[in-house]
Amino acid sequence: MPLRIGYVREHFSSPLLQFAAADGGKTFTLVECPSGTGQLISRLTNDEIDVAIALTDPLISGIANGSKAYKLVGSFVSTPLNWAVIAGRDANFADIPSLKGTTIGISRQGRPVYALSTDARDIIFDLTMREVNNDIRGLINSVNEGSTSAFMWEWFTTKPFVDTGEVKFIGSVPTPWPSWLIAAHPSPERAPVDEVRRFLEELTTYVRAFDSAQSRESANVEFIKKHFGYPSDDIEAWLKTVAYPESCLQIPQKVITDTLSVLEKAGVVKAPEGGFTLETFVDTGIAKLA
Repeated sequence: MPLRIGYVREHFSSPLLQFAAADGGKTFTLVECPSGTGQLISRLTNDEIDVAIALTDPLISGIANGSKAYKLVGSFVSTPLNWAVIAGRDANFADIPSLKGTTIGISRQGRPVYALSTDARDIIFDLTMREVNNDIRGLINSVNEGSTSAFMWEWFTTKPFVDTGEVKFIGSVPTPWPSWLIAAHPSPERAPVDEVRRFLEELTTYVRAFDSAQSRESANVEFIKKHFGYPSDDIEAWLKTVAYPESCLQIPQKVITDTLSVLEKAGVVKAPEGGFTLETFVDTGIAKLA
């Protein structure tokens, strides 16, 4: 039975889409999760997918807070994510600090901990004041209707809505960690080790091809333009900001330890007595800790 791979259909996923087109469903099928990482984790838990390509911090915080639905098996994007902070078209908010104490829109429970500033990693938003809006369209509607003050989503995904004047950009929050990791259910019945390893090895081939200087010059621009409809200038600007790992089977230890450190300071996770161990987070039968 082919692996069920959960993903978010955004430009970051281009190498995965190229792999899927070549594979033709022989070894894996894609399961789109438009609500993002919260939905991916939920589907891993509910036996709807076997592997998830998802954001770093919610994957790590989920395990730290006791989830047994998955373990980390690889890396997908090695650069930070640039969260755009978006308000309604007619909103009076001028900058991020002006949002303090207001209601923030999120797509699902389990969304990433995007309440961190880039310098002191202070809590910017009171996440007890939040409203679930399911997906980017629900989030846009909520800020324009006034039920929420703002939401956060990846910049180049939201930029088309900013360009048309449907919403207003008021700031950005780059993550202090690489943005995307890969997780798999720990059951060998659902995610056999050999099959997951083969998937990651082959995915690496497509990732390295996509990340090459030659592909960046034209092929990547044309692929993203065709599949996502972004203008060439935006694609070229995004390509200058993104990098992929040398191997999807490797996870730098520093990614886990640094992310846990930030999340612990933010009160999102609490270290057990004796501290966290990397083996709690990573399936070392598949991934190689670097």
